[in-house]
Amino acid sequence: MSKNSSRDWLAVELRGFAAALPKGALVLDAGAGDQRNAPIFADQTYESADFEKVDKVYRPPTYSCDLVAVPVEDGRFDAIVMTQVLEHAPDPAAMLTEMRRILKPGGRILLTAPLWFEEHEKPYDFYRYTRFGLAHLLTGSGFAVEDVRSLEGYMGTVAHQLRLMWKNLPWRPSAYGGGILGLVFAIVFQFVRIWLYPIRRLANAADRRHRHRATDLPINYLAIAHRAA
Repeated sequence: MSKNSSRDWLAVELRGFAAALPKGALVLDAGAGDQRNAPIFADQTYESADFEKVDKVYRPPTYSCDLVAVPVEDGRFDAIVMTQVLEHAPDPAAMLTEMRRILKPGGRILLTAPLWFEEHEKPYDFYRYTRFGLAHLLTGSGFAVEDVRSLEGYMGTVAHQLRLMWKNLPWRPSAYGGGILGLVFAIVFQFVRIWLYPIRRLANAADRRHRHRATDLPINYLAIAHRAA
């Protein structure tokens, strides 16, 4: 288990997706980055694609390309996974249309995208998505939507917010307007900061134990769809 329940639940979802695929099925990891998903698809034939422009660690992909133009023939793949990629697409509809092109008829796609997350991988961060926005984009790109659901539970969102609070709470009185009251605020919130780390760990543990989805504010949504004939 990681310190991030979202990654744990993503691994659970990907393993379930992989288990439903035939052995040897051709899978594309679109926007694969360091290809951490590769071991999950050990029973399938795994290929990867990425544009490799963000300042982070990459493993050499099968296809180094923009995901709106993957250099393969129509209907090549049995399945596609695209995790935390769609928010980085200037034209998400064009990207999904390309994913449909390279999927076989009936081929399935699993994707995740954030609803509640800070800006990251700048300047390639363009959008946040509701469940309805994802369904709309998928349907408009020629997919039949099977399911759109929260990736993690609400306690995962709480844990993420607590991490950001621990990282970003200001400590200078001037950040609170200065003066005696600014000093009081600074002292009080530094005392609060001491407790954020252990509470965050508890929130992560709670989310790993059970995804509470009644509060509709996840960090990420997960969508599964297939290429309509």
